[in-house]
Amino acid sequence: MQGSTSEGSALADRSQRHEVIVTGDEGSARLDRVLAIHIPELSRSRLKSLILAGQVFVGKSAAGNVSAAAGSNDPPPVRDPAYHVNAGDTIIIDVPPARPAEPEGEAIALDIVYEDEDLIVINKPKGLVVHPAAGHETGTLVNALIAHCGASLSGIGGVRRPGIVHRLDKDTTGLMVAAKNDAAHQSLSAQFADHGRTGALQRGYLAFVWGPPNRRQGTIDAPIDRHPHAREKMAVRAGGREAITHWEVRDTFNGRDGKPVAALLACRLETGRTHQIRVHLAHAGHPLMGDDVYGPHFKTKASQLGPRTRSTLEALGRQALHAWLLAFEHPRTGEILSWEAPLPEDLVLLRDALAATE
Repeated sequence: MQGSTSEGSALADRSQRHEVIVTGDEGSARLDRVLAIHIPELSRSRLKSLILAGQVFVGKSAAGNVSAAAGSNDPPPVRDPAYHVNAGDTIIIDVPPARPAEPEGEAIALDIVYEDEDLIVINKPKGLVVHPAAGHETGTLVNALIAHCGASLSGIGGVRRPGIVHRLDKDTTGLMVAAKNDAAHQSLSAQFADHGRTGALQRGYLAFVWGPPNRRQGTIDAPIDRHPHAREKMAVRAGGREAITHWEVRDTFNGRDGKPVAALLACRLETGRTHQIRVHLAHAGHPLMGDDVYGPHFKTKASQLGPRTRSTLEALGRQALHAWLLAFEHPRTGEILSWEAPLPEDLVLLRDALAATE
């Protein structure tokens, strides 16, 4: 395979020019697919957008001597991603510098667990929205990552922004990973789409729930879709998207009467639907403690708790859910990376109060 860039390790704020000579062994004659083989650091969608924007040129050159300097000697641009190239053709692709992200960077403190040139892993606190949206245009994790990562963001799809491959609810704490470049974004997105069925990805959650299950472990396999009436909620519905949650009991807690009232579950996702754990556990009759969206009818169970525990639960002010485990294959090195985040202080207080039956 022959392929090069005139900039080498150019900084993210400089344009780059790649030159590729078609070998004929690429397995496809389509322009976009040939480029994807030779320039894997750019996503297929990014390559397609560059082709449509007139940034890709195809010419004949037996020795691959097309000039690497921009100028009138360039062959005409090809704007069709399905254009067929032939062995010996030389393809030039100009990659403009990544545009500044539309969300602005904000100096928001981050609990960084790991960081390198390809990705960043953080321990998200409660109350932090992941992505800007209506009602949360600022103060999000994306704003914080743009400010923290700065020039190390080489651009996702041509925009200097972090690649969000999964999300946590605003009030769910724990481990999250974001990509810094297209290649890392592609790899992580594929791993999360596979949900660990064939790869190294693992996502583990700790959940405090009402009512201990009647067995030590189990699986909830129930499709999830939008709630038919409350559109801001999700629900188990026939015809929805496949959703599978595995769980096991880590601990059980008694109420003032000495009878079991709550449990700590370790959950593992085999799919990644919106609010999946919250919806599935509520559907199974064990909603998350503190979840006012999916478990408000369980508030009466608080009367079975001691005064200290009731006070601690009221002060929690959120669903008792924490993403404690994250593992995946590093996009560049192939190394299996794994992290565990201990329970945050508010959930430690809840656990201790439940255990003390006070």
